[in-house]
Amino acid sequence: MAKQHWKGSVLLAPVPPALVTCGTLEHPNVLTVAWTGVVSTHPPMTYVSIRPSRYSYSIIEQQKEFVINLTTEKLVRATDYCGVKSGREVDKFKETGLTREKASHVGVPMIKESPVCIECRVREIKELGSHSTFVADVLAVHVDDKYMDEKGKFDLALANPIVYSHGEYYGLGKKLGTFGYSIRNQRKKRQKK
Repeated sequence: MAKQHWKGSVLLAPVPPALVTCGTLEHPNVLTVAWTGVVSTHPPMTYVSIRPSRYSYSIIEQQKEFVINLTTEKLVRATDYCGVKSGREVDKFKETGLTREKASHVGVPMIKESPVCIECRVREIKELGSHSTFVADVLAVHVDDKYMDEKGKFDLALANPIVYSHGEYYGLGKKLGTFGYSIRNQRKKRQKK
């Protein structure tokens, strides 16, 4: 099977769609982003990339705070809606039925229905072409108790997370392994010898 040669583009998928909240509890907005991820673990840092034309861009640029709210199969319709409608025209919380929840470190609301909410403070804004990247410190992470397993470990699979790939949303299937599983059995065999 041959591979086709295409001109340079961003073809990195699937990615986690996230609902990013900004504004205040009284005047919130939420937008969907697919470009977010880890920048550093020590100190904990993340990023979101947003087009300057988006309504939320100037809110985050001025406020220097946002919350990344992870999405689930139950939130897929709200995730899509918040990506195609503008907060300039509609109250997305009202239209989607999402519930605002007070954060502990930022003035931005979290989404109660989200299994994980990550409070962020902007450290730096990098203008990098069609999008600007908001590099942020992670101030706090809130995890819904109902997604903790019997050992007290967070189990995102219980939330039925989704991914986004080239205009389509997908649910994640079964767990295929855990970190280090590919060599775990080899170590056990060597220890027995």
